Formats: sequence, structure tokens, C-alpha cells
Amino acid sequence: MDKFSGQKSAVQYLYPPIDPFDQRMLDVGDGHKIYMEQSGNPEGLPVVVFHGGPGGGSSPAMRRYFDPKVYRIVLFDQRGCGRSRPHACVEANTTWHLVRDIEAIRHALEIDRWIVFGGSWGATLALIYAQEHPERVRALILRGVFLATQAELDWFYGGGAGKFWPETWSRFADLIPEDERGNMIAAYHKRLFSGDYGQELKYARAWAEWENALASIQSTGHGGEAPGEYARAFARLENHYFTHGAFLEKDGQILDRMDRIAHLPGVIVQGRYDMICPPDGAWKLAKRWPNAELRMIRNAGHALSEPGISAELVRIMDRIAEEGELS
Repeated sequence: MDKFSGQKSAVQYLYPPIDPFDQRMLDVGDGHKIYMEQSGNPEGLPVVVFHGGPGGGSSPAMRRYFDPKVYRIVLFDQRGCGRSRPHACVEANTTWHLVRDIEAIRHALEIDRWIVFGGSWGATLALIYAQEHPERVRALILRGVFLATQAELDWFYGGGAGKFWPETWSRFADLIPEDERGNMIAAYHKRLFSGDYGQELKYARAWAEWENALASIQSTGHGGEAPGEYARAFARLENHYFTHGAFLEKDGQILDRMDRIAHLPGVIVQGRYDMICPPDGAWKLAKRWPNAELRMIRNAGHALSEPGISAELVRIMDRIAEEGELS
């Protein structure tokens, strides 16, 4: 989960613009080519950024959380979104394909260990990747935790969040016949994969607008209209992953496997009033992770662009830059 936003964050002005020194398309097999880039210091401390969604894609603003004199910043677009190709494709596109792709990127860049930085779905993927390859992770910096549980999906697509935003929920739900509203993910799936491009675009925009509208604590209940191709990839990929329970073996798998990474240092930055990924998930995660710090940000929602969240993430990365590691 994550949002499209045209808003500028204050963090964008903390460091000067950073141009990538390396951009390429990496063939990862299965007909997929992944966009990846490096910026900052080629000899610096490696940090890899996992974007949200699934389907959100990376953006230049994601480089601005890291001092370019210190960090070797790696961004990439996950399968099917952003500049990766084929666009909006769900074939051979699962969590386990993404974990394999991340390792392919690490090998291609000849990085031994890196800091993993991710928010929303990016936090989900970061935790799963770390649990599979703990020896490759120096630290985890997570924001807006999503644990890919059925309870979280029921909250957001089953009417829980809609009780706080009934008018916004109505716009999302009213596009679906009443007899299908018991499973909104399945109802949207039928329309997002109908084969009718116009219908897919209509429902993709509605799917994206529902999430965008709830991302910021300053929201008016309107998420704005995302660009069509972005919305189609975002909605199709999110729906595909959520339809399949993020391709995990069982509900609650991430928490059940926290013993695999309990020794790794980490920080969890969570908006107190996050409507998309409620703070209960971050709290449960912190209880299972003795080496993690939980930073609950008051007066903040879900979005990376929330001022309090952005400022805290910059503080954390500057602290690592000064000390070399999380202490």
C-alpha cells in the first residue's frame, strides 16, 4: 500500500538535487526487465529503497532522505510498474519473484550488505526479504507498517476505514453492485482484469483514489485523479497481490518469522493516525523485534510526505551517516 502524490515534501529541500550516476534495465527473466538506478556516493554506505503499492514505483523524491555524500542510494521499480516492463503485468509477478529480483540487483551491483529502507508495502517486502536473506541486511528502516494480514485488508477494503470516511467509502463502494460488496477486492478484481481497457482504467482510478484520499492526515476525503497508466498498474498489482494474500504461506507469516531477524537493528516510523495501515501492526511488530525502535509520530497519517514522518526518517538516516550503524 502507498499513495500517488503530487505534493512536495519539505524533505526535498534538505539536500540538493541528486542525479543518478547509473541507470539501467536489468533482465530478471520471465519476460520482465527491472528499472534500477544508483545515485549519491559510488563508494558510500549502500541503501536500497523499496517503494510501496505493490505497483507504486520509485520516484526521484525518494533519493532525498539520504545525504548523497555518505550514501550509495539504490532505487528500483518492482515488476510491472514504474519504468519496469512489461507495464501493469501480473504474470510471473509474486512476492517471491520480487525477493529474487532484489538479490539479482544486489549481485549486479556487487554489494555484500545494505541498509533496507521501505514504507507501506515497501516495509512488507523489506521484512520478507530480510527474513529470507538476513545475512545481507545491515539494518531495516520501515515506515507505515503493513504486515499483509487478512485483518489489515478487511480493515481497509471491508469498511473499517470507511466508518471514518463514509462519503469517501461510498464513492469507492457504490461502483460495485450491492450483492458483490461483501468482497470488494474480488469485485474490483473482476473489473480490473476484464480485458476492457476503458473499464479497467475507470476502476483503477477509483481504487487508487480511495487509497490516496486516506493517506494524509490533512486529507479532505478526495485523493485526486492519478494519471491513467500509473493508476492501472498500481490498482492491478495491488489487487493481484491482495487477492493472493501477498503470496505468503499463511496469514500472520511475517510476525511468526520475526525470530529470523530479531538480531538485526531497525527503526519503525509510524503515523499515529494512519488510516491505511493502522498503528496496531507497527506495535505488534515492535513487540516481536527486540532490536527495533518504534517511533510513533503524532499528528501524522500514512504518507511518506507527512512532515513529521519525513523529518524523522531524515534524522534516522543522518544519525546512521554520523555513526556508521544504528547503535
